[in-house]
Amino acid sequence: MRSASMPPAAGTGLEPGFRGVICASFGATGDTAGQHTGVQPRHDLRFKAANAEALSELRSALGRSHVGVRLVLAGPPADIRAAAAAAAECGLQQEELTLLSDETAPRVIYCPHCHATTTTVRPAGSEVQCQGCATNLATTDHFSRRMGAYLGYAAHAEEAS
Repeated sequence: MRSASMPPAAGTGLEPGFRGVICASFGATGDTAGQHTGVQPRHDLRFKAANAEALSELRSALGRSHVGVRLVLAGPPADIRAAAAAAAECGLQQEELTLLSDETAPRVIYCPHCHATTTTVRPAGSEVQCQGCATNLATTDHFSRRMGAYLGYAAHAEEAS
């Protein structure tokens, strides 16, 4: 899996030998227009969010693709991570994915206490109140591909009560 901060290879942003690209954009900020594929085929998909319908359409496009296809995902972190998880279910390897993340978008925080998720614009290291159980969660940069969210933990768990 490559991120936007990695240098492009061979002027395309993708390694030599790929057989085509599926570019999926999410939200208002997701943009894959800068991804040049040279003479290789390109299929563009645009979604408002990585909801069940969008992920189903992405899985369908991947199911129709050939060996050697690359997937470029652009947009908010939660959306592109959910799409990356769907791609992994379809058999794509991390090396076949390029993630272009909009780090200014809201982050989804997973609460291990009640299994709810909370959306926040606060950066990693800050605290947010869980929308499920009201626990104050410390936010982290640890992203769970399986959960599709950043992991939180009880902010003051080590303090004596």
